[in-house]
Amino acid sequence: QVQLVESGGGLVQAGGSLRLSCAASGRTFSMYTMGWFRQAPGKEREFVAAIAWSGGTTYTDSVKGRFTISRENAKNTVYLQMNSLKPEDTAVYYCARRGGVYSSNDYMNSGKYDSWGQGTQVTVSS
Repeated sequence: QVQLVESGGGLVQAGGSLRLSCAASGRTFSMYTMGWFRQAPGKEREFVAAIAWSGGTTYTDSVKGRFTISRENAKNTVYLQMNSLKPEDTAVYYCARRGGVYSSNDYMNSGKYDSWGQGTQVTVSS
């Protein structure tokens, strides 16, 4: 099973930016869709963004135009660039690998992801 390690979280003022990174182990990284999810206190985990093995991207509506997901297969790393951050973006952010090589659907369903990182805290102050 792949290991995923997130980094880059922290405390930022509203309107600021952060870039999250997720480093994956193994040699098949490029074959998998990768996703970012987040969980705020007292709320369920929610989908944020995904990037397919093909490079196609999907975002939840609340982050469109502010967040950008990207991947660097040579480094086994997926990124989440977060701009114009809002207090409601405060959450623990998790990186995850979509189960099944060359998957091309159902990116928003957390149950379809087979590996998860430990999470990184993002706090946006008003």
